[in-house]
Amino acid sequence: MIYNLKNESIEGYNQSDSYSFPKYTSQLINWANQNAQGTRPRVVGQMSELFPEFISKTHPVTVEYWKRFYVMQHPKAFDEATDKIYAQIENLREAIKLIDRDMVKRWVEDLIINKTFNGLYVQKAVLASLADLKDTDYRLATPEEEAKGIDGYVGDVAYSVKPDTYKTMGPLSEKIDVKMIYYTKTKTGLKIEVED
Repeated sequence: MIYNLKNESIEGYNQSDSYSFPKYTSQLINWANQNAQGTRPRVVGQMSELFPEFISKTHPVTVEYWKRFYVMQHPKAFDEATDKIYAQIENLREAIKLIDRDMVKRWVEDLIINKTFNGLYVQKAVLASLADLKDTDYRLATPEEEAKGIDGYVGDVAYSVKPDTYKTMGPLSEKIDVKMIYYTKTKTGLKIEVED
């Protein structure tokens, strides 16, 4: 049997309330959180460990009990995370005052011209250098392959080439099921990390 379960249904089954945020505010808070790292495990705990521990207890599994359990484990987490994120919101509030149409146009041009050129140029250099090391050939991905997260092939192996900062980004919508190559820009060139 194959069926779909929508987010609203999942929330309904779990009997949890969701806050309703004004337009754009949730996106901005999420963005600020990515920069502030306010909900990292060192601040709020490791949810993948805490929630199974909560489930294993003998009390009813409800959102109310989960909140009580969590607050007992991390009594300062809400305030600490909030302080980190709100400080970043204040930074964004100041930065937004600096943005005008000309700045947005410069940003678009920089993205399309400079960052695209540099990113694709780096991809080609990384793939070519790996092919030399492996004594094989390489090729850049087709548009269809790019849609799957593939940047190119070295021999028969598909790779995605990303800057090392990609590893520290929050959850992304894209899922890449190929071997990864990470690069770090240094004063003298690139440090390249190839996934086994």
